This record gives sequence, structure tokens and C-alpha cells, in this order.
Amino acid sequence: MGNSFGKLFKITTYGESHGLALGVIIEGCPAGLKIDEAKLIAEMQRRKPGQSKITTQRKEEDEFEIKSGVFEGVTTGTPIGIVINNSDQKSKDYSHISDKFRPSHADFTYFEKYGLRDYRGGGRSSARETAARVVAGALAKQLLETKGISVQAFVSQVGELKLDKSYTELDLSKAEENILRCPDPEKAEEMIELIDSVRKDRDTIGGVVTCVIKNTPAGIGEPVFDRLHAELGKAMLSINAVKGFEYGSGFEGVKMRGSKHNDTFVQEGDKVRTLTNHSGGIQGGISNGEDIYFNVAFKPVATIMMDQDSVNEAGENVVVSGKGRHDPCVVPRAVPIVEAMAALVIADYILLSKSNKLQDF
Repeated sequence: MGNSFGKLFKITTYGESHGLALGVIIEGCPAGLKIDEAKLIAEMQRRKPGQSKITTQRKEEDEFEIKSGVFEGVTTGTPIGIVINNSDQKSKDYSHISDKFRPSHADFTYFEKYGLRDYRGGGRSSARETAARVVAGALAKQLLETKGISVQAFVSQVGELKLDKSYTELDLSKAEENILRCPDPEKAEEMIELIDSVRKDRDTIGGVVTCVIKNTPAGIGEPVFDRLHAELGKAMLSINAVKGFEYGSGFEGVKMRGSKHNDTFVQEGDKVRTLTNHSGGIQGGISNGEDIYFNVAFKPVATIMMDQDSVNEAGENVVVSGKGRHDPCVVPRAVPIVEAMAALVIADYILLSKSNKLQDF
């Protein structure tokens, strides 16, 4: 349980941080989708470790093999199996915490749940698992491209340094032009300097990733319990180190009066549009055709290169020493993960929408 996501476009991931391989099974992808493998590789390169001075220095190329479900570059409609081999495991980096609980990690909770744990890099609880999500999400992105739907995320905050512009005022294509993945070059440089100084202090810091989904048709989503924003929230909160999710006006909306917050409807040609978009493209849990946008808050990475007090499996007081290779700030590498999970949700709901109306059959 807990290793699958989605209803019609469904993924199941497997593997551990320091195991032989990670992988994903993708079910429900329609037959006939031509796969651009170069785009899949590009997405994996965006997530891979060791890509800059502000990310972990673990060296994994994140090369993958498509084992099933694709024939001559086209999906067959059968389950797609993808394997990502691990190549740079250094399990000895974790032998010192084999019976110790690292503060704010999943060590204690996994031990309580299963009665044992894979301490090598956190095992299944490691963010290494997200490599499987990214390759699946990259495929979902290609499916969405056939509908003209785009998913773009970027770093909007590190610590207290925050972009003071709306995404509508930014050129989001510039996000990939720096190692932070922030579309404001000047603010990006400040954030990079902050992360680097935190790294030199042997500490970590948190941040925010903003995501924008464009051209989602109106009418996507399910009522009551499976609202579109609820599923997006679930998807984002399933990502390692995520502590918060808000869409549209989010928590800032509480400062507004309804007369200012309401999005006025207007007719533009053959489409109903809204003059503002405080709703974040979703009303009543269903898309209204406007941009869907949301923020995802990531905590400071739990592993710090300092000694910390803790206890071990026997309940004895111990000191945990930070070792291994870890990100001083997770948000630069989290950008493609956020995009992947968003794409998986929208792809799933696009397929679900085909059962809403008789004329869709």
C-alpha cells in the first residue's frame, strides 16, 4: 500500500536509495503516444544529483531503460515499465546511524511501523525515490502536450528571500538559465549566494517552488472528495520535505474582502473567462480554464553536517553526526519533481473527464 498514485493514469514506484535500482510501472497511458526519449532524458537531468555546487554531490546519471509498453517509440496501451539503475551508492556513509534515529527523518517512524528499517540513505523514504516519479511525469507531460497543456515550475523563495513579482510578470523560460531555476536572474543570484553560505556553515535552508499549469480545459476535476486542488495538494504533499501547499490566492486571500477576491466572469469570443484569477484556475474543485497556479513549501533538509542529540533503537541517548552527500537546499532539484507530480494529476483527470458526458464516449 502507499506506493501507487492515480486512478486511470496510474503509477507504482519501487526501489530504495541504496538498492540496485529504482523503477516505475505506468498504467493507463493511451496507445499511440509517440515518445520523445530525449525529453525524458532532459527531465531526468534536471532532477539528478551532483549538477551544481548547491546540490548534493552524489553522482548519478539517472539513466533509465524502458522495459515494456513501448514499441518502435510508440506506446502500446499496455503497462510501461521503466528501470533506473543506482550506480553511486556509498552505504558505508550511513553505517554510523544503523541503530540511531536522525532528527526530523523518517528513521523512527519507519522503525515503529515496520519493526526494522533500511538505514542506507533512508531506504524507501529517501528522495531518491522521486527519480521514478520524474520519468513517469515526463511521459505524462508529453501526453498533455498533445492537448496543448504546459506545466512550468520555478523557485520563488529561499529562506526569507522571496520573489516580489507575480508569475504573470516573469519570463518563466528564464528559469532554466541558472542553477537555482529562478526566472529572476538578480534574485536568483542572491538566493544562490544564500544557499552557498548556508552550505559552508554546514547547515541547510528551505524554500518555495511555484508551479503554473496553462491551457487546462474547463471542467476537469471531480466533485466533493476528489476535487482537483485536493488531488494536487495530495500529490505535492507526497513529495519528500514538503510542508505546505497553497493554490490561487492561498493564505494571502484571507486578507481580502469578497468584493475584491471574487473573479468576475466575462465572455471572450466563444469562451467564458475571468478578469482576475484569485481562484487559481479551480472553482468547486473543477478547472475553469484559467491558469492553475500553486506554491509548494519545502523544509530545510533534515541532514545537517553537525552533531545532534538523539536516541537509538534501545532508547539510549546518542549523538548523530552528519555524514554523506546531501543538498543544502532541496528546491533547485525539486522543480522537476513538482512538475512531474502536477502533470500526473492533470493527465489522470483529463482521462477521467472522458467519462463525464455521454457525448465524450
